[in-house]
Amino acid sequence: MRNLTQVEATERARLLDVTGYDISLDLSSAVRPAEARTFRSTTEVRFRCLEPGASTFIELAADSVRSATLNGTPVDLSDWSAEKGLTLSGLDSENTLVVEADFAYSNSGQGMHRTVDPVDGETYLYSQFETADAQRVFACFDQPDLKSVYTWHATVADHWKVVSNMPVEREEAAGEGLKTVHLVTSVRMSTYITALCAGPYHEVRDSHDGIDLGAFCRASMAQHLDSDDLFLVTKQGFDFFHEQFGVRYPLPKYDQLWVPDFNAGAMENFGCVTHAESHYIFRSQVTDYEYEQRANTILHELAHMWFGDLVTMRWWNDLWLNESFAEWASHWCNTHATRFREAWTTFLSIRKNWGYRQDQLSSTHPVYCEMPDLEAVEVNFDGITYAKGASVLKQLVAYVGEEPFLAGLRAYFAKHAWGNATFDDLLSELEAASGRELRKFAAQWLETAQVNTLRPELTVGPDGNYEQVVVRQEAPAGYPTLRTHRIGVGLYDLTDGRLVRRERHEVDVTGERTELTALRGVPAADVLLLNDDDLTYTKLRLDEGSMSTVVQHIAGFESSLARALCWTAAWDMTRDSELAARDYLALVLAGLPAETDINLVNATLRQATTTLTFYADPAWAPTGWAELARTARTTLAAAEPGSGFQLTWARAYATAARSGEDLATLRGWLAGADVPAGLAIDTELRWAVLDALVANGAAGAAEVEAELAGDRTASGEREAAHAHALVPTAENKAAVWAELTGPETLPNWRNRALLQGFTHPAQVELVAPYREKYFAVVDQVWGNRDSEPAQEFAQLAYPAYLVDDDTVAATDAWLAGDGHPTSLRRLVAEGRDGVLRALRARERDARSA
Repeated sequence: MRNLTQVEATERARLLDVTGYDISLDLSSAVRPAEARTFRSTTEVRFRCLEPGASTFIELAADSVRSATLNGTPVDLSDWSAEKGLTLSGLDSENTLVVEADFAYSNSGQGMHRTVDPVDGETYLYSQFETADAQRVFACFDQPDLKSVYTWHATVADHWKVVSNMPVEREEAAGEGLKTVHLVTSVRMSTYITALCAGPYHEVRDSHDGIDLGAFCRASMAQHLDSDDLFLVTKQGFDFFHEQFGVRYPLPKYDQLWVPDFNAGAMENFGCVTHAESHYIFRSQVTDYEYEQRANTILHELAHMWFGDLVTMRWWNDLWLNESFAEWASHWCNTHATRFREAWTTFLSIRKNWGYRQDQLSSTHPVYCEMPDLEAVEVNFDGITYAKGASVLKQLVAYVGEEPFLAGLRAYFAKHAWGNATFDDLLSELEAASGRELRKFAAQWLETAQVNTLRPELTVGPDGNYEQVVVRQEAPAGYPTLRTHRIGVGLYDLTDGRLVRRERHEVDVTGERTELTALRGVPAADVLLLNDDDLTYTKLRLDEGSMSTVVQHIAGFESSLARALCWTAAWDMTRDSELAARDYLALVLAGLPAETDINLVNATLRQATTTLTFYADPAWAPTGWAELARTARTTLAAAEPGSGFQLTWARAYATAARSGEDLATLRGWLAGADVPAGLAIDTELRWAVLDALVANGAAGAAEVEAELAGDRTASGEREAAHAHALVPTAENKAAVWAELTGPETLPNWRNRALLQGFTHPAQVELVAPYREKYFAVVDQVWGNRDSEPAQEFAQLAYPAYLVDDDTVAATDAWLAGDGHPTSLRRLVAEGRDGVLRALRARERDARSA
């Protein structure tokens, strides 16, 4: 594929106006699994040229090109390649290009992805075009600011459905067992949000406020498609966004498809959203954590219908705004319009922590940064682009006020509907609506990297009143920006075991030192909480007295957001080697069993296992795992039978189990023995328990095959591949490595499952030989895979579990070499960052002993 540069895109957008695409796909080959390698695509593109006689190019990442004519004249194909596209010379003012080509089906989740369901042998197709993969399906000017209209035609098996951005116009017979489906011509949109999905999808329909709603999944998953809940969240989102944005959703229908082997959580194709089936169709009992994550994703993609689809970024420099806005809007909507009223707590504990982690890597970058080409874009779908950017927008809302923010947003939608815009365009509307100058705010938050830390410094007089309260702002030496933070400051008093907020002040923190004069003479609180209500993006510290109270009474906060701020502060201190890993674990084991927010329980348990895996002194870590297992077992036994908390602590117990006694208990669960009352050992939990047994050598390949025999589904095959990869023998690891690095391109699901199962915290010594092997093959794998599986290999196969100086030295030696792609260098360097952080944390933990 062509690595389009911003310079090329700018010039082509100046030269061309694309007036329409007519795309015919012959997908009949997909129903013949043994033969289905390619499909026929015929594209007619109509476009104007500002300078007749000029030349340009069109992306065409085909397997082979049969013919191409420009204005009736054959185009020379001798210079065509999938990497370069097709050169078009001697353009007229009005042009028609017709290209007939064969394109390859994908198994990487990019382009036209094809999956065969092992349950019934049926084939499912769906397209995935972001960032620039539309060219894998049809000839196109594949950049966001060359919007156009699209008319799709697809020839498929006569029992298939075809779903695209617009409704079906008509169908007609196309030979034995085949039909051609013609779609209504679309509204104007960018290439990357066009879509076409086809297959014998199970379909449920509903309607709301004049919008036709559809929910789709594979036929074999129909029994698990809880469409009532999916439609409920969607309808709540439509009502909320219609009211707040002041612009109606512009299409006649809104379809959502839950599809297999998806690379991400979901994709905002205009009116034809695709979601990851494995994330969001639940085959077994799940907790409200999973339901809230699903609702957030539904609302994220719905927000994109306005921000991204109706108004689209001009170039990928504003990818951050596209994703940050949807990230912010989804949590905002969840909080106000659905049952998930504590969504900002989830944002802090899950998403924002992702941003903090990403922002402290050597690859940190400003929220806004120039994207010189598409390769640079691919690795920037990260925690800065999503979570930090959304945090900045949340801070911006606090800075200008919600109503002025919304007024500016409505003006932005009205002015730029169906077109392309930049952040500067949005900022202009926000300034006009709020009357505030925002360029300095934008510069310090969007054009600088890394994260500040806010610390309180207190002086309390003999009368128990504050004499002085100062907020000290810190910045890393290499990124010295001190920002303006709009924060809440909460004073909490301990009353009968509860931490009750007595008062709250909202202030601007600027520079290195900000005195809170309003607190002079105020009775000192048991907990002084900076950034109360989590308005800004910062790392947080507590004063010594507040920290002591929190350690004893963290469950006393009535607000889950206040508790989340304290849990996050402790986690940051552990990662920064200010708090020993064993002390963090002690806080978790003491305070978490009483936590009533399921999202905080899930997030904190995940951080506890990360702490034991990477940050704890290896000599003490077995003790920590045993303590975690003991607490998990005790807490799940006391939890309400059948509740999400019981399930969450059962999962934690399986993850922590190491001893013979604990593993025997897990084995008993699989046999139905001594199962806690109300705990359903259903399909997904059975696989989680089996994974724990296999990883610790208490079960093997035979047990995996026996489990698969009872779950012969796509999900079961994925789980079995993961479990097989966990088998702790040198021979098995060698076989898995050979498959991951071999010449055959693995299906998406298998590649990911093998990578995730190859390493495990209990198998560090077993995978030690693969440190050297990783650096020997990572360039080759990177060059032989599509971008998504290549990135997954670079990140998941990196020897992160080998926390020692040898890993740092091996990484440094590789980084010192020449010829490594820039994006790959970034991912490998990020792995090194993680090892260095873990080394420092382990040293801190060892000192605490």
